[in-house]
Amino acid sequence: MTATTTPSRPSLRRAVTGPMLFLFILGDVLGAGVYALAGTIAGQVGGAIWVPLLVALFFAMLTAGSYAELVTKYPQAGAASVFAEKAFKSPLISFLVGFCMLAAAVTSAAGLSLAFAGDYLAPFISVSPHVAALVFLLVIALLNARGIKESLGANLVMTIIELSGLMLVIIAAAWFFQSGDAHPQSALQFKPGVSPLLAVLGAALLAFYSFVGFETSANLAEEIRDVRRVYPRALFGALLTAGVVYMAVGVAASSVLSMEELVATSAPLLEVVRASGLDISPRIFAFIALIAVANGALLTMIMASRLAYGMACQGLLPQPLAKVLPKRRTPWVAIIATTLVSIALTLTGTLATLAETVVLLLLFVFLSTNLAVLVLRRDSGAGDHFRVPSWVPVLAIVSCLVLLSQQSLETWLRGAALVFVGVLLYFCTRISLPVAIKPN
Repeated sequence: MTATTTPSRPSLRRAVTGPMLFLFILGDVLGAGVYALAGTIAGQVGGAIWVPLLVALFFAMLTAGSYAELVTKYPQAGAASVFAEKAFKSPLISFLVGFCMLAAAVTSAAGLSLAFAGDYLAPFISVSPHVAALVFLLVIALLNARGIKESLGANLVMTIIELSGLMLVIIAAAWFFQSGDAHPQSALQFKPGVSPLLAVLGAALLAFYSFVGFETSANLAEEIRDVRRVYPRALFGALLTAGVVYMAVGVAASSVLSMEELVATSAPLLEVVRASGLDISPRIFAFIALIAVANGALLTMIMASRLAYGMACQGLLPQPLAKVLPKRRTPWVAIIATTLVSIALTLTGTLATLAETVVLLLLFVFLSTNLAVLVLRRDSGAGDHFRVPSWVPVLAIVSCLVLLSQQSLETWLRGAALVFVGVLLYFCTRISLPVAIKPN
């Protein structure tokens, strides 16, 4: 008998409403990347920054359709690994899918903690980056353990601040247009000397990184009220909202700054505000960036702990990870374990060296989920659920393969090393689990 059918498994509290879920997804998708990615995308595609963002939004919406169908069909914590187990009937495949997701999450959280402890924190306090990252992750863990409702309450405040920063960029650009110095035609210009199609595809990989995060919401399936009705609306609404904001920011950036200015700075949106003529202190934008990083880390660690909990319930990770606090109903052992791994990664990795690997791992997770939709069409599920046309997961698979083709050899090697570690962990877990709860 698998752990997913064990009747005594403790349940999580259904405290997540539709608006809370919408803001969870929006806050995770907006993240911290957009504050630095505009210049990098411009360096590849030119002034038409919004084009790869639009392509990336389309790719993300395709895979989101698969998530919407499977989450409403099988509303269980564990998400992608649960879908893989049901579709492929292989504990190893299920474990590797979950492991890729988990590895991407804790790695991303470690990178975000280092980003929080870096240049954006410097204007406010002078402290060792590793000390700041450690304290940051501990605070995130305490908030996570406090409860999902409290965590998403904090997310509400941080998402509003985060979104206000992006809206400020758009307002600053609109203000700059009054001076007559804006050059909106740049938003239609591609980088000279390169094929626009190849440039857009290359930049779409970076732009796609700005949209990842929506998949983390699938791990809250057991905590969402009326999940079959609420989840699709919140998911697609949040992605479309983020896409509109992103493209408006892209047009604003290329209309205010020259391509040379965009490529030369690591804080392009701050430069847009400065060039606009609005009298806004740089410390305000630094504060907003810190909030964006903190929000992304909180939501990522919520997902990581729920994923570890779900995999433990499946018998794919040690059973203690399935323990929850009696009153709070939060997976406290999983929270401690994922936090400790993220802390360790802050000492061994950097955001620059791990970000590409995070995307690679997530693309394999997305491939598995899109394939699972097609395989599981033979299972009607337990009740009515959201359903997408078959062409949606097919196109989503093609989009993942296109993005995988843009990855570098170095990224592939790092990803292969992590998967090898996952295989070793899987067999060690099987040996340590009692026979009665080993997966079939």
